[in-house]
Amino acid sequence: MINVLHQSALKGIQLRAVPAFRDNYIWLVHNDKQAIVVDPGQADPVLQYLQAQQLDLQAILITHHHADHVGGIEALKQIYPDAQVYGPAKEKIPYCNHTLHGQESIAFPELGLDFTVLDVPGHTAGHIAYYSVGPNEQPFLFCGDTLFSIGCGRLFEGTAAQMVESLAKICALPPNTLVCAAHEYTLSNIEWALAVDPHNQKLQSYQNLAQKLRADDIPTLPSRLELELEANPFLRTDVPAIITAAEQYAGRPLQHNSEVFAALREWKNTF
Repeated sequence: MINVLHQSALKGIQLRAVPAFRDNYIWLVHNDKQAIVVDPGQADPVLQYLQAQQLDLQAILITHHHADHVGGIEALKQIYPDAQVYGPAKEKIPYCNHTLHGQESIAFPELGLDFTVLDVPGHTAGHIAYYSVGPNEQPFLFCGDTLFSIGCGRLFEGTAAQMVESLAKICALPPNTLVCAAHEYTLSNIEWALAVDPHNQKLQSYQNLAQKLRADDIPTLPSRLELELEANPFLRTDVPAIITAAEQYAGRPLQHNSEVFAALREWKNTF
């Protein structure tokens, strides 16, 4: 039996986080007939879920080209050859027949969903994200490895300035947006964030909650954007306390948000 770690109801559709590898989540959104899968790095857990729920796979949404996000596409296409694959135009995605640059709208009328595509480079050169509002007016975001709960992706191909701009696009979404990130990094991210911002009460409370959730094998995701805005240092590079901490780490004054972000990113990389 597949271990589905998280489920959220969005009035007529279901949002599921299916575990893969050591700490990945593969997200699925579906009604009782059709399903969309996001970043299937592994096919087997997705196939188990689809077959157990007797769902047809309509589409595969890809945020970026890393193997732990695209590795299951081929096997899924063998079973569901009509499934459409959407992915970033600037990256090579297997079986991709809908290349996206950002700002496109993708409609899935069978599910009653429309996705807006966000261009969010930084982790990779062509990284994109998918934003939608469910039938009950609940917004949600498939952000891949751009934003994690109390963290963000490493800069493998992009620059600090690009990531700051990308995260700003996410910050502009409604505060109640569900953040459906692709990795369970929350506890280690919080440990680092408390070194940066030790007096943040929201962060302290979230650590207690996250510890309880993980002790019960429950994911910390989806997070909510409003929490990230209050507790994630990478989204708070204009806050004096965060700037001071970053400057202390860097050992020099930091003039711009991108410099603060770069110092924070280096700090987290070596924490």
